Amino acid sequence: MADSSADLTPVSRNLKCEAWAPFTWLVHGFTTRTGGVSTAYAAASERELNLGFTAEDERPNVEVNRHALLRNLKAEQMELVTIRQVHSKEVHCVAAGQNPCTQTGDGLITNQPGLLLAILTADCVPVLIVDREQKAVGAFHAGWRGTRQRIVEEGVARMEAVFKSRVDDLSAVIGPCIGPCCYVVGDEVRAEFTAEFKYAASLFNQVSRGDDNPPAQYLDLVEANRRQLLTAGLGVENIHTLNRCTSCEPETFFSYRKSSGRTGRMMSVIGVREIT
Repeated sequence: MADSSADLTPVSRNLKCEAWAPFTWLVHGFTTRTGGVSTAYAAASERELNLGFTAEDERPNVEVNRHALLRNLKAEQMELVTIRQVHSKEVHCVAAGQNPCTQTGDGLITNQPGLLLAILTADCVPVLIVDREQKAVGAFHAGWRGTRQRIVEEGVARMEAVFKSRVDDLSAVIGPCIGPCCYVVGDEVRAEFTAEFKYAASLFNQVSRGDDNPPAQYLDLVEANRRQLLTAGLGVENIHTLNRCTSCEPETFFSYRKSSGRTGRMMSVIGVREIT
């Protein structure tokens, strides 16, 4: 654990969508691994912003890191809402005074000010959605299993049903994740996508590995989730992508694959500020 006597002010560095800057009532961000006080995954003498309660890190460090994130976002008074992610299409609507942190699922939606919805990732796709008219928000965790189950389409449908959202009023951001340059998958994944999506062939790229080896198959999860947002009714102009590959930038992002499974977690957060 970090030395509490040290002169250390943990910081949080996060990425934002410039197109959302006019929404002054909105809080959002995608964290990186830089900043924080964790040392479990860092090189000697370095400290990092692990935001997941992982087996290798100490809980007090993660709690300090989470407080640093809230401070960076000027959201210290907001409640951080998480969920036990299980690669599903389950979406929870969160009301004031409720925190489904012990429940399973991979999507959170709310229109309650003061709640900051959070998704943890280390290669999977984080998708944040805002309804600029109803002031409702959603956060979704889309690994390949969640993507195949159409978690993002389910999330949009839930926002339409619960908040009376209109797709013309929705805007989405796809955050840092493993890119099509690095995400190699097996035949079984391709078969599942082929069975689910008519456009599946456009999501895969085969690259030769020599005469004696079958070609490697690269899956584009960013495009898969962009297509789902389009299918759900969002306009092209309202879908934004940060285009940052977690595997290509291990100095900036945690990557489960790049680190062979031993890694921290980043957070993608979104919420509505309290109206005073």
